[in-house]
Amino acid sequence: MQDNYPLREVLLLVVCGSIAACGDYDDIVLWGERRLDFLRRLKPFHFGVPCADWLRVVMNRIDPELFADCFRGFVAERLPAAVGQIAIDGKTSRRSHDRGKGQAALHLVSAYATTHNLVLGQVAVADKSNEITAIPVLLAHLAASGALAGGFVTIDAMGCQSDIAAAIVDHGADYLIATKDN
Repeated sequence: MQDNYPLREVLLLVVCGSIAACGDYDDIVLWGERRLDFLRRLKPFHFGVPCADWLRVVMNRIDPELFADCFRGFVAERLPAAVGQIAIDGKTSRRSHDRGKGQAALHLVSAYATTHNLVLGQVAVADKSNEITAIPVLLAHLAASGALAGGFVTIDAMGCQSDIAAAIVDHGADYLIATKDN
């Protein structure tokens, strides 16, 4: 099996899989294998789709801030005029840790345009932190792209913070934040 996959193909696969709301690298590989004909209309993919471990190795070596900026720019160029409902939620990516290097699993807060089935952006939660610190950063990125204006944001109880609600309103959107009985 070939171990040299062109970086452009790897990045295209990861971006497409992310846009398709794949939850981890295994999901991205499965998505890519099922849509290899589509991917080959964009790039050759002579060696097929790399395995999840290969994606993990490559993506762990790319500056996450640079990749996130490029991803948000890519999505912003294709953003519909009215995004509608934006669901914000955090998830830990399975098998994204590297015990050998002491690297914790990747926990991302994502913004998903439910009407358009489109991931608008993601922000990694810093180690020893939680979603409360990542959500305002994600909201700022969404506002800069124009995605929040006129939108309707939903967040689970983790985002039930007055500063988060104020930021949503300040950027021209409405919100629905779930609360818990505690």
